[in-house]
Amino acid sequence: MAQWIKKILDCCLEVLVMVVTGVLVIDVLWQVFTRYVLENPSKWTEELAIFLLVWVALLGAAVATGRGAHLGIDYFVQKLPRRGQIAAEIFAFLCIVLFAIFVMIAGGAELVRMTLHLQQKSPALGVEMGYVYLAVPISGFFMLLYGAIGLYERIRAYLMSQSEAAEGPSDAAGRPEGLPGREDL
Repeated sequence: MAQWIKKILDCCLEVLVMVVTGVLVIDVLWQVFTRYVLENPSKWTEELAIFLLVWVALLGAAVATGRGAHLGIDYFVQKLPRRGQIAAEIFAFLCIVLFAIFVMIAGGAELVRMTLHLQQKSPALGVEMGYVYLAVPISGFFMLLYGAIGLYERIRAYLMSQSEAAEGPSDAAGRPEGLPGREDL
């Protein structure tokens, strides 16, 4: 069930990032065209490009979290036995979940609330900045979902390795037979 939800979430989020990236490319091309060909630069395109870049970066970070492509230093983790590797991944996903809850969602929601309350608007587009800052809690929500799914999968794998280590043989990689590797999760 979790894998089915994750696949739908992956598809929707990746399509959204592609669409926003496409709009960003068109916006920047229009800016270059108006500046160099028409010699009358558009005033709103630079601001829109900045806002779209914020959304692409934050939603792209959520996609990376879902793919397990978040920043990590694997050199030392790979030196650990398989159960130690899974424990390190559990710790990493726990950090992702806590960061998503406290910084991205709670902090981002407070940022949005404050800027909407102050009615801060962007100079060129006149957009309320709170709507631009919505990218923070929205991407935090997706990071939380992906982090929770990853945490659940790693805890399950750790518990499986614990019970299987007590009972039986292991494969050539030193992990109990049937236990998926990191690349399989």
